[in-house]
Parts: sequence; structure tokens; C-alpha cells
Amino acid sequence: MTSRLTETVIDCADPARLADFWCAVLGYVVITRREELVEIAPSARPDADVLADLRREPTLGSLLFVAVPDGEKTTKNRLHLDIHVADPDAEADRLEAAGAARVRRVEEFGIFWIVMTDPEGNEFCVCDGGANT
Repeated sequence: MTSRLTETVIDCADPARLADFWCAVLGYVVITRREELVEIAPSARPDADVLADLRREPTLGSLLFVAVPDGEKTTKNRLHLDIHVADPDAEADRLEAAGAARVRRVEEFGIFWIVMTDPEGNEFCVCDGGANT
């Protein structure tokens, strides 16, 4: 038997705000919404069907935003998301309008990416997917 990745959990202060941000970034939809957590996934099918598939078969995992009592984030993430797009600069502009912030641009290995933070300061990278697609 093998393991399955069913969700990536992101601790945060405001699950609804971060879920809405990441839905706008990825085109995901909310599949579970409660005060203390919001789960999003890459589908517009009925919530119960998406949730059943995520628990039953190999698929892209969901993102689960969970409220925690911790204070503001103060150190670098030990895990982050990479988003590959054809035009990272244009996507970074779009994401800034949605609440993200640019941190820096990195060029290595013949590609570049833009390190950004979501509305709660969690790092993620907008990568040059043109070279990899």
C-alpha cells in the first residue's frame, strides 16, 4: 500500500481570507468552509464529490487553511508552493493586485522566478513555466 497526499495544511490567522486569495491565484473552489478552516481544491464539481475523490483516489491534493492562535509569521517557510506560468512578471502584477507582495527576483539554472508572499506573509514562487511547458 502507498500513501496519498490528500491536502496541504497551511496554518493562518484568517482561513477565509487566505482561501479566497489562493482560489483567485489557482482557479480553485472552496469545498469546505467553517469558521476555523477552509479547504479549496481544483474542481467546480459538487463539494461532496470532490471531497470523496480526494479521500479515495490519487489526485491533486487540496489546500486546507486552518486558524491557529499563533501570532504573526516571523520566519521563512520550511515549505512553499511554486506556481509555473508563461509570464511570471504579468502574473506577479495580477497577484499583487489580489493582495500578494513581491519579495525578490531570482535567476538560476537558466530560468527565473519571483519570490512573493501571500496576504499573511507566507512565501511562494511564481516561476518561469515557459521553459518547462
